[in-house]
Amino acid sequence: MADLAVGRALITGGGSGVGAVMARMLADAGVKVAVSGRRGNVLADVAQHENITAIVADVTDETSVRDMYATMVGQIGAPDLVIANAGMAESAPIGKTSTDLWRQTMDVNLTGTFLTFREGLAVMDKNKPGRLISIASTAGLKGYAYVSAYCAAKHGVVGLVKGMAAELASSAITVNAVCPGFMETPMLEKSVENIVAKTGMSSTDARASLAKINPQNRFIAPEEVANTVMWLCSPQAASMTGQTISVSGGEI
Repeated sequence: MADLAVGRALITGGGSGVGAVMARMLADAGVKVAVSGRRGNVLADVAQHENITAIVADVTDETSVRDMYATMVGQIGAPDLVIANAGMAESAPIGKTSTDLWRQTMDVNLTGTFLTFREGLAVMDKNKPGRLISIASTAGLKGYAYVSAYCAAKHGVVGLVKGMAAELASSAITVNAVCPGFMETPMLEKSVENIVAKTGMSSTDARASLAKINPQNRFIAPEEVANTVMWLCSPQAASMTGQTISVSGGEI
């Protein structure tokens, strides 16, 4: 097993993208991992690893989140690592951002993180080393045009992390946010498709326009984010709490 301070993990949005990469990396290191999401068939693919368990859950539903942890505790034990990774992003000018889109964006990204952390904390042993980690976004550190709702939600996540870190500072549990720039994930592909549909730009040009936001002129690999999480889970990161770690090629 890698030199980690944790042994059991819960990852929301763990069926694809960076969630699946983190799950496999932790599982390969010997951590017992529960991945959650709304699509059981997608979770099942990740759960082929002997150290990964799939739990269907909806992070926007309070009862579902509580049931998710009850299932995890019953199957593999209480987590000492909780990663709030589930998220969604839809673009629209502020004048065309509907109330429904606003609420959905807040429910998934902000309320989902709040429920995941609150209910996770309720079953964690506060006397032992623990980690609460949000996979936020550079959108929680700055503003981007046409995704104001997403920026607002992710700024809220950063505030939640800082407040919880202050509250839990006397415990052995740390709270941090990892803030990636554009990553090579299914969410990126949706952004590219949206640009193509709205501008007529080619897929190649759309990808290039997004990559230019990163000063290194590239997209972030999910493995880079996962490795940052692995470090936060190490004993050496015990004093890292209330931090926002930008994994963005120098964008911030």
